[in-house]
Amino acid sequence: MAQPEFDEIAETFDFLDDWEDRYRHIIELGRALPPMEDALKVPANKVEGCASQVWIFPRIEGQGPQARFDFLGDSDAMIVRGLIAVLHALYAGRTMAEVAQIDAIAELTRLGLNEHLSSQRSNGLRAMVGRIRAVAQSYLS
Repeated sequence: MAQPEFDEIAETFDFLDDWEDRYRHIIELGRALPPMEDALKVPANKVEGCASQVWIFPRIEGQGPQARFDFLGDSDAMIVRGLIAVLHALYAGRTMAEVAQIDAIAELTRLGLNEHLSSQRSNGLRAMVGRIRAVAQSYLS
């Protein structure tokens, strides 16, 4: 159910044997994220439960289950910016109904992140996924 962009990340991870190289790749993905305006870095967009500062600003086109989901995201930690980029590849462009159906933890397991992130980073990643799912659920009810 993954997006082609996410599948490309998974294929790159399969190609990279060393976790140092995989971390570098995640950081590069984060560097490629479009910048988020400081005006959007407000408490309403902050993701609680992350060790780093994390902001997610949803951008939605349309109404109801068929509305298209996208978001801007940023963090003060480069590795977390990269994780935001991974989530963007997984979710962006999907309908809200699709976003709500994605098993992000299973998809992220394909990358082996659950075994190589600290517990704080894993908790933060789950908090970001939770925020995205909450936005989707608000459009489905």
